[in-house]
Parts: sequence; C-alpha cells; structure tokens
Amino acid sequence: MFTGIIEAVGTLVNFQQLDSEWQISVDSGKMDLSDVAIGDSIAVNGTCLTVIAFDHKTFQADVSSETMKLTTLGLLGKGAAVNLEKALTPSSRLGGHLVSGHVDGVGELEAIEPDGKSWRLLFKAPDDLARYIATKGSICIDGASLTVNGVEGARFEVNIIPHTQQQTVFKNYKPASKVNLEVDLISRYLERLVLGSEAATGNETAESITRGFLSRHGFDNKAG
Repeated sequence: MFTGIIEAVGTLVNFQQLDSEWQISVDSGKMDLSDVAIGDSIAVNGTCLTVIAFDHKTFQADVSSETMKLTTLGLLGKGAAVNLEKALTPSSRLGGHLVSGHVDGVGELEAIEPDGKSWRLLFKAPDDLARYIATKGSICIDGASLTVNGVEGARFEVNIIPHTQQQTVFKNYKPASKVNLEVDLISRYLERLVLGSEAATGNETAESITRGFLSRHGFDNKAG
C-alpha cells in the first residue's frame, strides 16, 4: 500500500524485454534506498513493482505483460522521468489516501489552465472508470494522490499546487499526455457491496448503480 505522496522523481535507465515479460531499471533520484530490501514494493508512476535488485542509486523490477497492457509504462523511453514512492510502513504519515498501486486504466490530459500559481488539469478517464470518480473524492494520477474538483461525464478536473508541480512529473505534462489512473479503493468495494448477492451471478456489469437500481434494492433517496 502507498499514500500517493511522491517521494522523488526518478529516471528510467533501462527497459528490456525478457521472453514474455520486461525488466525495468530506475535511477531513484533523491529517494533513499538504504532501507529497501529485495521483495519490497516501489510505485513507479503509480504502478506497484517488486524490487528484484538494487544498489545505492538504482533498482530493478520485473514488469508483467498484464501491467504493460494496463499502464503507461510501455510508452516510456530511456531517460523518462517517473514518480516514485516506497510502500508505506505502520509509522508512515497518511498524507494522501490509501493507494494500492494497482492501476485501473489509462487516462488522457485534455487541457492545462493556470489558476493563480496553481494549474487546473482536465483529464478524460476511460468510460468504465467514470462511475468511480466523484467531486471532492480522491484519485491517484501517476502515483500522486489528488482531490477531484469537478466531474462531467468521464472528464474530471484536479488542481496542482506549485509544490506538486515541481516535485512530480506533472511539470512535464502536455495536452494528450497519457497517465496511469487508480480510482479510490472505497468506491470499488462499495459497488460490490451494494450489488450484494448479485455480485456472485456474474451479471453485475449488466446494470449500472443508478437511482432506479438503488430504489429496487431498498435505498430510498426520499428518506429522511
């Protein structure tokens, strides 16, 4: 698990294919690796990877074909900047929100607008993730925990303060940039809980969680 608070910006040193999988090598930048052990997890642009080797400056991790399909890692080239965060410990400050490092899909940046010294970024999420994104809810973008300021359909907006601009890869974003998205864990589990026994039938994708669905299952929006 992670917090979505980026520790450092690293650099992709090497990315090579080994049979049906890949191996990534990352320069950790300012992130201290002195407390890292083989088997530890490090989030690279929000993707949880397992450390298989490391020295004082770099670490290596295997990347499965499934991860390559669901994330932007395959779009990165040698020298690309990446957000890094080590897995949280019981004594870590939870400054963001609980992040699993399991990317749900790839979104696209549509616009960047200045808002004082901050930036307002408009993203388009995959349609099947839109229902999990709510105004003032949390979302993880390339490993960074952010608050959703507004939602319209599959589009959502976040605010990037100057500190975050400088301490993450957001400073390199341009319209059409692809990003890794992880929706809030609570929203995913809530959907399954609301489905109840229907979750076991395999038909849960046949009907969205609408007002009609909630009413039929005993949730009266006029109550109270």
